[in-house]
Amino acid sequence: MKIGLVTPYVYPVPGGVNEHVRYLYQNLRLRGHDVRIISSSHGLQRASEGDVIRLGKGFSMPTNGSVGTITVSPRYVSQIGRMLEREQFDVLHFHEPFVPFLSLILLHQSVSVNIATFHAYAGFSPSYEFGRRFMQGHASRLHGRIAVSAAARHFIDRYFPGDYKVIPNGVDLARFERAVPLARWQDGIPNLLFVGRHEPRKGLLELLKAYRLLRREGVSCRLLIVGAGPQEREARRYVLTRRLLDVEFLGRVSDAEKVQLYKTADVFVSPATGRESFGIVLLEAMAAGAPIVCSDIHGYKGVVRRGENALLVEPREPKELAGAIARLLADNDLRESMRRAGPLRAAEFSWERVTAKVEAYYGFAIRRLAATGSLPPDFHAEIPPAGALQGGTD
Repeated sequence: MKIGLVTPYVYPVPGGVNEHVRYLYQNLRLRGHDVRIISSSHGLQRASEGDVIRLGKGFSMPTNGSVGTITVSPRYVSQIGRMLEREQFDVLHFHEPFVPFLSLILLHQSVSVNIATFHAYAGFSPSYEFGRRFMQGHASRLHGRIAVSAAARHFIDRYFPGDYKVIPNGVDLARFERAVPLARWQDGIPNLLFVGRHEPRKGLLELLKAYRLLRREGVSCRLLIVGAGPQEREARRYVLTRRLLDVEFLGRVSDAEKVQLYKTADVFVSPATGRESFGIVLLEAMAAGAPIVCSDIHGYKGVVRRGENALLVEPREPKELAGAIARLLADNDLRESMRRAGPLRAAEFSWERVTAKVEAYYGFAIRRLAATGSLPPDFHAEIPPAGALQGGTD
């Protein structure tokens, strides 16, 4: 099939949705499909490069406690019309389809089979609450709906009720199997690792408070912090004013170094305060065999198995967080058990398995349309037979 993967964020700027799109693109191609990525530009990127089609400009803006993107162009309608006529997609797969404006206009003009994946989770969304009446028409043009977790499904179903198939995010297992620890941190001091954007919902300050408690109790450990963001200055000031030792701010690191850092970790800590739909960092930590301490929040419960892959604690509770970390550092057998169990659990989220489920869902949606004579005019591929694709549902 000819498939277009639509991301509302500037590809390939790092982020969970773009990472998902990248691996889905690669694995759908391995399964024999002709695939394009449809995105916007940000800066000096060319309008088109290889299989990436760029339409409009992306601009950053705050959203859901983080930073998102809106994409705009005064010529979107004509640009998108020409692109659709040229590409003749059988399937358009929208990721976060209601993020303005590229996805909304493309969905409105689409004459392909339209599938959407919803990635986000939040307790309440003012934009969805006040905009759902406007977006109901766009939602009605979706022929299939995917959510990356039960939490994401619950969130989006609140505003746009419908049938959602849960298909999780994936992880590139091979990257972690090949990785080795970084020698510079292999000096006998246990390493705690944090990976995430420095913003309140990721819980970095709660982790620093927990680390301070650990050091006051005489627990020997080092804290490695990967990432950047608006809370970095406050976090650094906290470390300096409390005179915390062995805290390393590593900033943004390459993918290769990040994987090595996971391998270096004696305990991976993810103290997010909420609004996490899934927890890709937990998948990565498990794939690397890192024992985990994380918050007991909706988006994380479907990823790790309590006590087997991770110790879960109440969010915003530095004392509980410190206690769980201390317990893991003191229990070699528990850490070793988690190291063995992590990769086995992560294997259930391999991109090969995830892509097979997505492909099978395409087939399900296409057959459902064909059965009622409702296939869109731009669908020209053969209709996948039932049972031909593994991992989906009928």
